[in-house]
Amino acid sequence: MNVCYALPPVRGKLTHDAPLAPLVWFKSGGAAEWLFEPADTKDLADFLYALDPAVPVMALGLGSNLIVRDGGVPGVVVRLGKTFGSIETRENWYINAGGGASGIAVASAARDAGIMGFEFFRGIPGTIGGFVRMNAGCYGSEVADVLITATVVLRSGEIRTIGNPDLNFSYRHSELPIDAIVVEALFQGEPDSPAAIASRMDEISASREASQPLRSKTGGSTFKNPDGQKAWQLVDQAGCRGLQIGGAQVSEKHTNFLINTGDAASADIEELGEEVRRRVKAKSGIDLHWEIQRVGKAK
Repeated sequence: MNVCYALPPVRGKLTHDAPLAPLVWFKSGGAAEWLFEPADTKDLADFLYALDPAVPVMALGLGSNLIVRDGGVPGVVVRLGKTFGSIETRENWYINAGGGASGIAVASAARDAGIMGFEFFRGIPGTIGGFVRMNAGCYGSEVADVLITATVVLRSGEIRTIGNPDLNFSYRHSELPIDAIVVEALFQGEPDSPAAIASRMDEISASREASQPLRSKTGGSTFKNPDGQKAWQLVDQAGCRGLQIGGAQVSEKHTNFLINTGDAASADIEELGEEVRRRVKAKSGIDLHWEIQRVGKAK
């Protein structure tokens, strides 16, 4: 990739032409023109303030619900490291979590502190930043139920705290500014015994293990559920179970999951998803919408 702009000095780590495939669950895709791992929130804010506004910026969490196209991602990809992984439980059943903290870690901290309402975090791979952006949810609960505020760094470098009502949450969606990076979130749950919370978390884990291809290279739920419908049922009814393009396949175990069977290119995975959408539309007349983010350039 050609670099035609200067980057501001940082205290964190900047890597040019950084491979992204190892950082995403599908294990496919191209490189980031630049990968920035900020030292802390101020490092990120100062960098974005000084960076040419024309340079695109994208946040990367665990890469669990993401297709990185084979031509890579232009501009700067921001990855929040350990500094942003802090989790603090407080009085009155509050939890403060960094944008880089994993949902599973937050669920475990809530359990240990006797705070209920976060059990469903155990069922979603990803970081808190991604949870807030997409209003992550499963098993009848979603982030909107427990979020109080989100602290973000805007593309301008401004640090802003946004309350739950201002995010206008809807199904798998928030109105978080497109270029905002979540660095911290404050949640509130309710009291319950750690044993009862642990039991519900175990049920969620067992359900996922039984129904989802967890040990495959996958991107999680591929399509949003249409109103009153289940995406996996529509995919199955359209005859797509096991459908394959190149090294990409619709999971035999759960038809709303696409998997990389070994050496799939991201183009194979995205093409397979579009073919599934076409077949579902032809069979049922319903448009499936991607839940997985697709970023970068085709090769």
